[in-house]
Amino acid sequence: MSDKYKEGLNRSQQLLFPPSLNEYVDEANPVRAIDDYVSLLDLKRLGFSDTSNSLSGQKSYAPKLLLKIYIYGYLNKIRSSRNLEKENNRNIELMWLTAGLKPTYKTIADFRKDNPKALKQVFKEFILLCKGIGLIGGEIVGLDGAFLRANASKNTLIMKRTIDESIKQAESSIQEYLTTLEYSDEETVTNKLSKNLPRNLEKILKKKQSLNLI
Repeated sequence: MSDKYKEGLNRSQQLLFPPSLNEYVDEANPVRAIDDYVSLLDLKRLGFSDTSNSLSGQKSYAPKLLLKIYIYGYLNKIRSSRNLEKENNRNIELMWLTAGLKPTYKTIADFRKDNPKALKQVFKEFILLCKGIGLIGGEIVGLDGAFLRANASKNTLIMKRTIDESIKQAESSIQEYLTTLEYSDEETVTNKLSKNLPRNLEKILKKKQSLNLI
């Protein structure tokens, strides 16, 4: 490569001091707000189901971990459990947020199915909290097709009507997101079944033929 351009690291070269995930996520990154917020929540009190009882005997993923993934997905418009899984495998922010753990899309989807009301409530409180302390800034903030209008001035008093409006907008946006997730996950299952159907039909027909010969 020409000396005129910057060169990256040799991918095959082992580093003496491997960089930590913290080096890739600066202090101002919004994922740190998600992490801090979820760490303070009492999920049992909020009505989240207990995921510690795994039928396989393996350790399960902590509900707080799965909740962090969903809040990140909501704020970044990631609209299916498969896409959440994919992003968690390649997105450095999510890798940081989940400390490198990699739940499958099914685990992610099941968490949503088991906790729809609790998820809605946490989403709403998180958005309103961010809005209230100025983490959501700018003229318009887009959240999954809905818009929350931030205050033009930090000194402006938020009137009750504005708060009510924000709550309604947040609730509408959250409902849209959860509905989209549900639809996307169902469509994924249907597509998977459709792809496997010819092969499964062939197996069924062969089995039927063998039974007829008996």
